Amino acid sequence: MELCIALDLPTAKENLELVRNVKDYNVWLKVGLRTFIRDGEVFLKEIKNINQNFKIFLDLKLYDIPNTMADAAESIMGLGVDMFNIHASSGSRAMQTVMKRLDKYETRPIVLAVTALTSFDESEFKAIYEDDITKKANQFAKEAMESGLDGVVCSAFESKDIKNITDNQFMTLTPGIRPFGEEVGDQKRVADIQFAKNAKVDFIVVGRPIYQSENPVEVVKKILNQI
Repeated sequence: MELCIALDLPTAKENLELVRNVKDYNVWLKVGLRTFIRDGEVFLKEIKNINQNFKIFLDLKLYDIPNTMADAAESIMGLGVDMFNIHASSGSRAMQTVMKRLDKYETRPIVLAVTALTSFDESEFKAIYEDDITKKANQFAKEAMESGLDGVVCSAFESKDIKNITDNQFMTLTPGIRPFGEEVGDQKRVADIQFAKNAKVDFIVVGRPIYQSENPVEVVKKILNQI
């Protein structure tokens, strides 16, 4: 299991200060939609300038028509990131189109498919997808694997089932991790580290419990000790 720190602070300056504080630790860094729209490719380069060994997860959740998603995925190839994601609900054809476009590259980032956002509870999810979360997440995961993706974004509650119906090498990344019982905020399906370990999660994403702490580095050290 690997730790991915969410860089969701209000300014690039604050995010980069956090990055400098953890520069000596073996962690991933998640750059989300707000941060990337605001700070762009320059911000990604600044991360690498702090430590070339940092691995970057670009969390943009691509969702559009297949060709547009493939165009965007190919543009991401030029950003030097190590992982990005697309929405599984864009459909198998879109996922296959993205992966086919990336086939021509000798190396490529890890590509994950988002199943069900961890901000959904069961009733909210069913109102949109007309199915329960577990069943639909399993379906999305199977379609993503069959489309050639490397794994999925899901909650820790779906991870074990997804591993069982796909493959242990098929990755799961789980947001909404509250390692020491912190406030859940706008997340609904949250879990702690031990639950995530039991669910065979490959990557845990932790944001607010780290960057809202008075001592973010100590929290990172505690998390890394647990995983």
